[in-house]
Amino acid sequence: MFLLASSNPFIRSYVEADWFGKAIFLSLFALSILCWSLIIYKYWVYRQIKKISQTFAEQFSEKELLTLQFKPLRGRLLEVPNPLFEIYKALKNKVLQIIDRNHYFAPNEEAVLSEADLELIEREIQMAISKQTTGLEKNLFILSTIVTLGPFLGLLGTVWGILMTFSDLHTRGGAMGNAAMLSGLSLALTTTVIGLVIAIPAVIGYNVLKNVSRDFRREMEHFSQTLLAATELQYRKPNHAQKIPVSP
Repeated sequence: MFLLASSNPFIRSYVEADWFGKAIFLSLFALSILCWSLIIYKYWVYRQIKKISQTFAEQFSEKELLTLQFKPLRGRLLEVPNPLFEIYKALKNKVLQIIDRNHYFAPNEEAVLSEADLELIEREIQMAISKQTTGLEKNLFILSTIVTLGPFLGLLGTVWGILMTFSDLHTRGGAMGNAAMLSGLSLALTTTVIGLVIAIPAVIGYNVLKNVSRDFRREMEHFSQTLLAATELQYRKPNHAQKIPVSP
């Protein structure tokens, strides 16, 4: 075990580093744990959201006509983040609010929605989509920060290691100093390697998760168009065509 540790440049560079160098190594190690934890967690969350959204869409498609009394058949749909259900809930609340307002001012008329009402509902849905997208992309900025911070921390460790190496060379001098310099330079470069090893998975994970988030947004926009079409079909106020007299 000791031989393995002594032959490993990463372990050897950590052991021989001063307190500042050890702090850089520990910071890089913490970034690595944070990076992989966030990637695994977000991937798991996205898979759960995809499954639950598909289940909700299947239940909703079984209803041939939009109904504001629709409720998910499974309680789990209400426990897991469900962007499609949140969009439907936003539409439902807005439609009921507008219908109640219209009924208050015209109690004897049928519950219908005007063109202005439909535009207001569409804006409400777009706000709901933006809110859900923000929730899906929550904490992704950490990965983009790690992509930038990891290599810079590694570079800082390398520069610090080179500085300490030249300081030892000046102190020792001669053949001993040259040997120490070569050993120190090889060890100082390990922090740059670690920084790149951290940044590469972070940038891949960020791009993959960002692409999944964009797919969810497209799915939400498609679902919102389906909701708006069904709402317009069921509640839109009909335009009465002008009657043209026909001569016998």
